[in-house]
Amino acid sequence: MLDATIQTKTAPKMQRSRGAARAGFDGARLVGLHQSGSAKAILPRVPGAPEVVFLNTSGGLTSGDRLSYETDLTGGARLVATTQAAERAYRADDGRAEVSVHHRVGAGCHLDWLPQETILFDRAKLSRDTVIELAPDASCLMLEAVVLGRIAMGERVRDLQFLDMRRIERVGRPVFIEPFALGSELLAKGARGAILGEARAFATLVLCAPGAEDAVDPVRAVLDEPGVEGAASGFDGKCVIRLLAEESWPMRRQILRLMETLRRGQQAPRVWQI
Repeated sequence: MLDATIQTKTAPKMQRSRGAARAGFDGARLVGLHQSGSAKAILPRVPGAPEVVFLNTSGGLTSGDRLSYETDLTGGARLVATTQAAERAYRADDGRAEVSVHHRVGAGCHLDWLPQETILFDRAKLSRDTVIELAPDASCLMLEAVVLGRIAMGERVRDLQFLDMRRIERVGRPVFIEPFALGSELLAKGARGAILGEARAFATLVLCAPGAEDAVDPVRAVLDEPGVEGAASGFDGKCVIRLLAEESWPMRRQILRLMETLRRGQQAPRVWQI
């Protein structure tokens, strides 16, 4: 008789991704750089204001992944910060992925935070917190764009947990707060105008600067990209733009036109250029 070893099946322990990247600038001079794990900060040579491109080398986000990006600006620095490619949140069966973004914009400084789209796949679970801290005379342009699935592949997102908190603060006081939550229950309600309608892509741009209200008319003049619904409002040193689209490509074209308008003719970051 042969002895038999009874084995019990246990769920495999999956490897999780961890990454943190930070960059500091004093004027146009790099004064601090840190990167660890899957998060990298690339500093391309570009004319004009310095540019930092954040990158997640893990290829996407799933259960238990943790990612953070940070910048610190002093000495009147003007910085463009973006991401190398669209971030992807994949199916997550064991808890959520978490992303933290924190920018500190010192006196006389300006930040353009222009990450590329976040693509949410079916059964993704993602929590993201974005904070931009402004000094009294600092300014920023913030973009967040989200796409539900790979539209060209015919994917439909039906099961999802997405929590996205976006905050801009000036000297510790909130000047823009946008908590956004999208889950399976809302998606199950189908095309309702109070949610997203037929849209599969959506974005928010916020210019926070003295006199930002003056940008409303120029912005409205270019909100005419076919296939994109858009609206802009200006108040209390802010210009806020909302976009909805059934496909991501027209929305991307509209974002590029808005970037040019809001950034007074400056070209979009190289990684954004078509």
